[in-house]
Amino acid sequence: MQEKRFLLVFFLLGFYTSAQIRGVVKDSISGEPIPYVNIWVENETIGTTSDVNGSFSLDIKEEKVLVFSALGFEIKRVSSKKEIIVLTPKIFELNEVVIDRPKFKKEIEIGENIQKKSIRITAIFSNLKGRYFPFQESYKETKFIKKVKIFTKSNIAAAKFKLRVLGVNKLGYPGNDLIDEEIIITVEKGKNENVINFEKYNFVFPENGIFIVFETLFLEENKSFYSQPNKKSKAVSYEPGLLYNLVDDQNSFVFTEKGWYKFPKQSVTPNQWDFRKFDNKVFEPAINLILTN
Repeated sequence: MQEKRFLLVFFLLGFYTSAQIRGVVKDSISGEPIPYVNIWVENETIGTTSDVNGSFSLDIKEEKVLVFSALGFEIKRVSSKKEIIVLTPKIFELNEVVIDRPKFKKEIEIGENIQKKSIRITAIFSNLKGRYFPFQESYKETKFIKKVKIFTKSNIAAAKFKLRVLGVNKLGYPGNDLIDEEIIITVEKGKNENVINFEKYNFVFPENGIFIVFETLFLEENKSFYSQPNKKSKAVSYEPGLLYNLVDDQNSFVFTEKGWYKFPKQSVTPNQWDFRKFDNKVFEPAINLILTN
């Protein structure tokens, strides 16, 4: 009997040490749960996304620092021991967005299609990846953003990602969200040109430029598995992957634990993991804008 009790205690201890931590993310003002919050372990690739009720869980055996990022809220870092996390809403500067009525008679496209040298990048490097679009005088005749194109490649069907539109801060880096709405896109398996209609927003291209950001969602249904070099076990990837083109201009950004990072140019031939540098060019997200009058 003692042996059975010992085995039971051992089993329960083993279950406890490998159990998931659970929590709920709420709005600090309204107290309402916040869905689609991206949550990841600081300096690691472990992450998840809160469900429609703001609930989340993570497989963590010891105390870690968790990072919480949600549309319209300040980024927050807290201990994984906390079960209720409250996020503070951002204060939006409404004068950053100009609302008007487009005519939809003329349009131009900014960007290009997928190159042969394009690569696929998933959340293993960053869950937030953005492209900066500077304003040009020629855009004044087609000042409305009619559509956004995002090129992806997914190893699974019905993978979801979040599209965000950010302004430009004083340092020229991504700033506040300019559209206070969750834009969730579902993609098909394989390579896809995803077109998101912006007509309902009557959104005018800001004169200091704009960032279009691809945000990976750490949802269970977005998981896929891939083989690791020289390892028997498989690693987890979150789909879809964003496709990148080789360009000259440095308008490519990713979000890291230290904030937003701008891809540098380097005249060094990369190995398979060094996606930042190649022939003195920069890998840039394959994201296009279609403007109209």
